[in-house]
Amino acid sequence: MIRVALVDDQELVRAGFRMVLDSQPDMTVVGEAADGGAAVALAREQRADVMVMDVRMPRLDGVEATRRICGAGPLPRVLMLTTFDLDEYAFAALKAGASGFLLKDVPPQELLFAIRSVYSGDSVVAPSTTRRLIDQFVPLLPADGAAPAELAGLTEREREVLIQVAGGLSNAEIAQRLFVSEATVKTHVGRILAKLGLRDRVQAVVLAYESGLVQARARR
Repeated sequence: MIRVALVDDQELVRAGFRMVLDSQPDMTVVGEAADGGAAVALAREQRADVMVMDVRMPRLDGVEATRRICGAGPLPRVLMLTTFDLDEYAFAALKAGASGFLLKDVPPQELLFAIRSVYSGDSVVAPSTTRRLIDQFVPLLPADGAAPAELAGLTEREREVLIQVAGGLSNAEIAQRLFVSEATVKTHVGRILAKLGLRDRVQAVVLAYESGLVQARARR
């Protein structure tokens, strides 16, 4: 059973999400919060697997709440909601530890798919859109300095796979390009995430750009 927490300052939005989630045999809503501060407290008090969180809220926004929640432990994984398709706050949340983002008016089936994906450790940002999103926003986000020492711990093949992931390629596309099996690519991605202490491939993409391993294209 996937335990889900809902965070949004609009009660009607939370009620709508709860209705959708409670209709699923593999999901249950274990708590709700109306702002980021309450979300941080909820994450401490109630065990949840996934927290669906709005970006813009009073008192404490979703980005800072995500940073605090993800800094405290591996769960809950945060699925960020954003009103706009290219919302810089949502990307800041990915840096803060969120496992992905969705539009707030997402169809119910997409929301359910995203929650299940995040629960299983995957990202909800499609590989086909990763490069466009990173190109748009990495130059706008403050860098944390030099590349992390952990990057030096990657093998040559793992660095190669990470570069391909940062390019927006799926596991199948990477396998075809590197002439290996898809299962082998999946194993490499798992090792990369473990070595770098990352939650999912979205964070791996951000790190690849911020560390300078991959350069973002100039914006036009």
